[in-house]
Amino acid sequence: MKPEIALKEISWEKWLPFGVLMVLLYYSTYAWLISKDWSREDYSYGYLIPFVFTYLVWEKRKAFANVSASTTWLGLIPVLIGVCLYWVGELAGEIFSIYLSSWLIFSGVLLILFGWQKIKQIGFALSMLIFMFPLPHFVNNKVTFQLKLISSKLGVWMLQAYGISAYREGNVIDLGFTQLQVVDACSGLRYTLPLLIMGLLLTYLSKMQLWKKAVVVVSTVPFSVVVNGLRIASVGILYQYWGPTVAEGFFHDFSGWFIFMTSLIILLGEMAFLKRIGVSKARKIERITQNKKEKQNDTTHDQGYRESSITNSGSSIKHPAPNLSDQHAKGIATILKPPQFLSAMALLAITLVLTQGIEFREKVPIAKSLEEFPMSIGSWQGYPKKMEQKFIDELDLSDYLIADFNDTNGKQVNFYVAYYQSQRKGEAIHSPDTCLPGSGWTFSQSGKIDAPLRQGTAGTLPVRRALMQNGSVRQLAYFWFPMRGRTLTSAWEMKLYNFWDALTRQRTDGALVRLITPIYGGEAVETAEARLQAFMKDIVPVLDGFLPK
Repeated sequence: MKPEIALKEISWEKWLPFGVLMVLLYYSTYAWLISKDWSREDYSYGYLIPFVFTYLVWEKRKAFANVSASTTWLGLIPVLIGVCLYWVGELAGEIFSIYLSSWLIFSGVLLILFGWQKIKQIGFALSMLIFMFPLPHFVNNKVTFQLKLISSKLGVWMLQAYGISAYREGNVIDLGFTQLQVVDACSGLRYTLPLLIMGLLLTYLSKMQLWKKAVVVVSTVPFSVVVNGLRIASVGILYQYWGPTVAEGFFHDFSGWFIFMTSLIILLGEMAFLKRIGVSKARKIERITQNKKEKQNDTTHDQGYRESSITNSGSSIKHPAPNLSDQHAKGIATILKPPQFLSAMALLAITLVLTQGIEFREKVPIAKSLEEFPMSIGSWQGYPKKMEQKFIDELDLSDYLIADFNDTNGKQVNFYVAYYQSQRKGEAIHSPDTCLPGSGWTFSQSGKIDAPLRQGTAGTLPVRRALMQNGSVRQLAYFWFPMRGRTLTSAWEMKLYNFWDALTRQRTDGALVRLITPIYGGEAVETAEARLQAFMKDIVPVLDGFLPK
C-alpha cells in the first residue's frame, strides 16, 4: 500500500472535534508549560521535543502507511486513566498529573483509530513526547539535590588529585582561599536529561544490538555527572588565577555547553567502540535478513503488477458522478464511527462541561490578615520581616508572615506562615521537605512526631521534625499543614485531601507553618526542642484565630 493511499483512507474529520476538545481542556496547562516550565533552564530543551516527534513520525511514514488500520477498545484504557489523572491534577493542584493525562489521552485516541500494530510503528516517537514535561516538583528537587552532592564529591576528589586542598560541607566546597557553592544551576540536571534524550535518539536511529543500545542509554547519566564534576574542579583550579569571573557570566555559560558537547563526544565514541564488538557476526545476520527482504520485495512487485493489469483492463468502465448530499451524510457518519472513538469523545466532552460548569475550588479568604498577628505573645517578643517580591510571586501565596520571636533569655525561634486561598495547578503549597535550606545543610533525625500543646487543648499536634546541620551550625525545625480543620504533615496527604475536599466541599485553601530555632553552642538538642515546643504551646491557639476552619 502506498503512503498516499493510506493517508486518504484516514478520516481527518475526526481530528477537528478531538483537537477542539483537547485545546479547551489543556490550553491553560500548556500555556503554563510553555511560559513557566520551558523557561526554566533545566527544561529549556522542551521546545525541541515536538519537532523531534514530528521528524520521527515522518521518518516512519512509509512503515506506518503499509500497516492496515484497525479499531480497538483497548485504546479506551489509557483514555480513562488520562481522564482520572486530569481530575486528580485539577482538584489536587498537581500539574504533572495533567501533563501525563494529556499524553495518555492523545495516545489512547491514536490507539483507538489505528490499532496496536499501526501504533507500534510510531511508538518510540510517542514515548519521546514524555520528555516535553518537567519532572514532578518533589522528584526534581530530590534529583537535583543528589546530583549536587555527587558532583561536589567528584569535584573535591579531582581538586585533591590535582594537588589543591579542598574540603566539602554538603554542596559547599572550601578551597581555603575561597568557597564554591554548587547551586541548582550546577547540579548537571540540565545536561543529564538532554544527553539522555540524545542517547535514546542515537541508539534508536542506529542498527546496534539491543544490549548495546541499553549500555549507551544507561551510560549517559554517569558520563554527564563525571564531566560535571570535572567542570566544578576546573572552576576551583582556575579561580586562583582569574578570580570569581570563572564561576559566573560567560565562562560559566560556556563551560555548560562544553560539558554537554564533551559528554556527547564521549557518547559517540562509546557507540563507535560498541559497534566494533561482534561486527562480523552482525554483518552475516544482516546479509541473511537483506536477502529475505529482497525475495519479499520481488514477490510483492509481481503481485502489484498483476493487480495493476487487472485495474487497467477495467479502466474503461464509467462511474456515476458523486452526490454531494451523500458525501455530506457520509462525512457526518464518519465522525460518529467507530463507537470506541465516540466513547472517548463523550468522556472528554463530559469532562470539559464539568470543569467549565462547576467551580470546584472557591477562594476562601483568611479569617484575619496575618499583618494583624500580635508580636507580643506570653514571654515571646516578635520582630516581623519582609519577603522579597520575587519570592512572593514564585510561591503564589495569598498571605504570609515571617517573624523572629525571642524569649526572655534572648533565644530565638523563626516563625513562618504561608496561607493559600485556593490551591490550583502550579499554584500549590511548597513543602519544606524540598525547600528548606540546602546550601551545605544535612538533615537527620527527621520524621513525624506528636508535639505537646497547652493543657485544655487537643493535647498533641502532629508535626514534621528535622535536625539540620551545616558544619558546626545546627538548627531544629518543625512544620505542619493546617488544612480545613485537619493538621497534615506530608505533601501526599495534602494532595489527597485537596482532591477530596475540592470534590465534596469546593475548598482547597490551606496553610504551611514552619518553626526553626538555632541550637546554640554547648546547648543540647533536647533544650532546643523544649524551646520550640514551648513556643508552639503559645502560638498555636493564637494562630487558630487567623486560619479558616
